[in-house]
Amino acid sequence: MRRLWIIFSQTATICLALLFVVSTLKPEWLPSRSGLVPEGMRVATVHQEAQPAPAGGGARPDSYHEAVRKAMPSVVNIFTTKEVRVQRNPLLNDPLFRRFFGDDLQKATSLGSGVIVSPAGYLLTNNHVVESADEIEVAFSDGRKLLAKVVGSDPDTDLAVLRVEAQNLPAITFGSSDGLRVGDIVLAIGNPLGIGQTVTLGIVSALGRSGLGINTFENFVQTDAAINQGNSGGALVDARGNLVGINTAILSQTGGSIGIGLAIPASMASTVMEQIIRTGTVTRGWIGVELQPITPAIAESFKLGTLEGAIINGVLNGGPADKAGAKPGDVLVSIDGKPITDPQSVLNVVSGIAPGTAAKVKLKRKGQDMELALTIGRRPKPQARAE
Repeated sequence: MRRLWIIFSQTATICLALLFVVSTLKPEWLPSRSGLVPEGMRVATVHQEAQPAPAGGGARPDSYHEAVRKAMPSVVNIFTTKEVRVQRNPLLNDPLFRRFFGDDLQKATSLGSGVIVSPAGYLLTNNHVVESADEIEVAFSDGRKLLAKVVGSDPDTDLAVLRVEAQNLPAITFGSSDGLRVGDIVLAIGNPLGIGQTVTLGIVSALGRSGLGINTFENFVQTDAAINQGNSGGALVDARGNLVGINTAILSQTGGSIGIGLAIPASMASTVMEQIIRTGTVTRGWIGVELQPITPAIAESFKLGTLEGAIINGVLNGGPADKAGAKPGDVLVSIDGKPITDPQSVLNVVSGIAPGTAAKVKLKRKGQDMELALTIGRRPKPQARAE
């Protein structure tokens, strides 16, 4: 009996030693212990993803990471510095006071965003971001900081083109802003409040927003993607990371984002950018008329049957419209095949036609349809709000 007890003790000791070695060096060889815990004693059940996404990336239906990864290197932070004159008490103009209080010029800094549009160093941003700046510094996603110069600007659309001395920059891919639909997913990328590059998500809330009094030429893409101070000049991209707009403004009573952001369509930005790069300025078409919108009362009086179009209030003597035979009271219906919905659409359509181009204008005169042939003129400067 004693011998059997010794054999049992030795066997148990060897088994325990083997169990200790295996549990320490190869715990995966042991069966799961979860079944040993009574159901009522379990604290929580952990559900592990069956097939975790690969660390290297790859498209996922619940993520816009690939779009961000594609577009983000093309978005830059812009820092500007300019001297501003501080209002002082007239007594402080005395040289003796200035000796102690200094000059009335101080440096003011501001921030914004921009988009790389060419590997050769061209960038697109808002005019109000760089207007009157004495120094412009551009910070890239790779940590580089370079000084930039203004190639040209267009206050009428609030766009400006900058250039830095660099090559092989990651230029953004332009998408089709004309193909945008209300409800499409968009991402806003920029540098809000100077905290660093940030991405926000939203949808296209509306298209063709105009009459807001922000720019002379307005055809905004409206989005609820959060846009704040510092986002101006940044990129609005689609779900594939292609540029569809330049973030420009917000409508807000508080100064912060409340879900009404406005972006200049990429198609308009591209047209302005190409002219500035090629000539340093923007040349627009002009027909020399004053316009007013069609109200229900006017539509009934003129028996138009629609509120779309624009009524000619005045015609400039010797202007393109005057030479073509347009008269006050005529209702513009289309220009060069593009429909006219309101006076703003006349501005947008005519400004996009090169001066010297022959165009056909359809209008209504005393209820009769008419067609005039005119030659687009060059929009004079300073620009007037009336077309």
